[in-house]
Amino acid sequence: MGDTAGTLAGIDIVIVLMYMVGVFALGTFFGKYVKNAGDFFVASRALPFWAIGMSIVVSDIGAMDFVAVAGGAYTDGIAVANFDWIGSMPAMVFAAFVFVPYFWRAGVYTIPEFLGRRYNMAVRVIHGGIWGVFLLTMLSLMLWVTGDQLSNTILGWNPYVVIWLMVAITGIYTFSGGLSAVVMVDVVQLIIMFVGGIALLALSMWEVGGPAEMQRKVAELEPRIMVELDVGDERLIEENAVAGALTGAGFEVLKTERVHEPTGEPTNRFFARVTSVELPQVLRQVQVDLDDKGKRMPKNEARRMALIRPEAKRVVTAALAPLCSGPEHVEVTELTTYGGHFKILLPHDTDKPYPWTGIVFGLGIVLAIAYMSGNQAVVQRTLGARSEWDAKGGMLFGGFLKSFIPLMVAVPGLCALVVAPDLHDAERAVPHMIATLLPPGLRGLMFVALFAALMSSVDSTLNSSSTIWTNDLYGRLVEAITGRPMSERHGLVMGRAFTMVFIILAGIMAPAVGKAETLYVFVQTALTIFQGPTLAILLLGIVWRRATRWGGLAGLVLGVCFTSVLNCVDGLFPSDDPFLFIAWWSFVFSSLVTIVVSLMTQREPDEKIRGLVWGQVMKDGEIQRVLQERVS
Repeated sequence: MGDTAGTLAGIDIVIVLMYMVGVFALGTFFGKYVKNAGDFFVASRALPFWAIGMSIVVSDIGAMDFVAVAGGAYTDGIAVANFDWIGSMPAMVFAAFVFVPYFWRAGVYTIPEFLGRRYNMAVRVIHGGIWGVFLLTMLSLMLWVTGDQLSNTILGWNPYVVIWLMVAITGIYTFSGGLSAVVMVDVVQLIIMFVGGIALLALSMWEVGGPAEMQRKVAELEPRIMVELDVGDERLIEENAVAGALTGAGFEVLKTERVHEPTGEPTNRFFARVTSVELPQVLRQVQVDLDDKGKRMPKNEARRMALIRPEAKRVVTAALAPLCSGPEHVEVTELTTYGGHFKILLPHDTDKPYPWTGIVFGLGIVLAIAYMSGNQAVVQRTLGARSEWDAKGGMLFGGFLKSFIPLMVAVPGLCALVVAPDLHDAERAVPHMIATLLPPGLRGLMFVALFAALMSSVDSTLNSSSTIWTNDLYGRLVEAITGRPMSERHGLVMGRAFTMVFIILAGIMAPAVGKAETLYVFVQTALTIFQGPTLAILLLGIVWRRATRWGGLAGLVLGVCFTSVLNCVDGLFPSDDPFLFIAWWSFVFSSLVTIVVSLMTQREPDEKIRGLVWGQVMKDGEIQRVLQERVS
């Protein structure tokens, strides 16, 4: 049970139960309208713009963001809000006017299907396979966030029970109603999420005394060291004994916590957050030692800390090693200072994951556009729009709603730094605030808001993954074997079958996948492997008619290989988590490969790329007629 675990009052339980029943009833209601694959995958192309925009936002901003973005703000500061301010809104405007019209006019079910038309079947299958595996992994991760980091932390509930409850509810209504059910449930869930998020923001700011007082209190925090100890001495198993041993080693113990298994069983591992009056002296002594070695300390704080941190960790490890029978049982996981917590753009040489160069180039230009334009879970809503105007309007409306998200998810994380500065796990910041600040009734509402955020992400990811696996992988296998496309009825049956298989498989995989140390960085790192190459071939395929099938295939395959190598090589970039830099260079590399290979191979015939290239669509009257026929 987490340290913030509490219990729900009677009113809270009623709110949670009413939500669960309501969502289940609303989702399954739309099952009666699903008669074929088009109904299931793209909602009969009848979605209005307001439902599309609301569904995009609540699908993208789920409970993982409440947990992980708040955790990022807790450890690294307000710079994490750029993932919405810089990383979403401009990209959604770009997607609305450049990519979305093409996807909608083409009448496709998936992004891989569009790429298959523009390039070849190999590109479609490879891209579909990558996204299919990624979405399944994300599904497992989302379930674990609900079971462990929300339910277990706040209520002490068994995470496995909660996971399988989520599997049952989301699986059944997604199986029944497809995209229609997902979108209409998302509309309700967005309203709940905004009400709960704004309530948490208001109470958090009230607790810390307002923005100015919060900033002052954070600036006054002393540097912290987080250590993980694997204690072998039975005499030190009790937490007070561990605290005493740390005090004897010269540290002021701010917090210790014994690590428990998900089932509640205690382990021999402890997390401890420590500081000391000597800690600033330790940091200064490290500076002196480095100066003696000829490494002059730069004036820039980021550069200075980048040199100090490894040496300071070594000093702390040596001091604590006797407690654990050797340094191999001591891990210094953090050395935290708070000087840059309120800087929107951090220096290029910062040791945090969000330098301004990575934010602008890697996030703003590559990851954000690739995510909003090439992520099946986002774009699928626009594919179900009732008109091109609704497709574009839905994306723009979603961008407007997105502007409020950082206030609801990042600021409570900063407030938690004042209320509880020594949590061993930053991603428990928001659960802690819910458990300690919100009164009965409001706690239940916020708990429902987190459930709503999580379930919207789960149902969207589930629906999108089943769409890709049915149409781009299984459908292509059927076509290769039988020589004819899969029927609409066959597609509906397999779409529902994949839906049930994936939600059950995700529930089984959730505990293993959920053990990633930092959820948000894990997700972003995984995205960098293929988002840069995807954006390169998507953008070149639309704006450059000379791009060929072999160029697109080479850009995708070699780009993914190049990105995987960059992720495995340490020291190439200034950040410890260089996913933003990797995203930028993978995009550049894949673009160059696509251009070079395309120029070396035979030009695509006009008939093949008709209606898929920007210049043709805008200037060719015949193309406009063909597109109108496709829409009809």
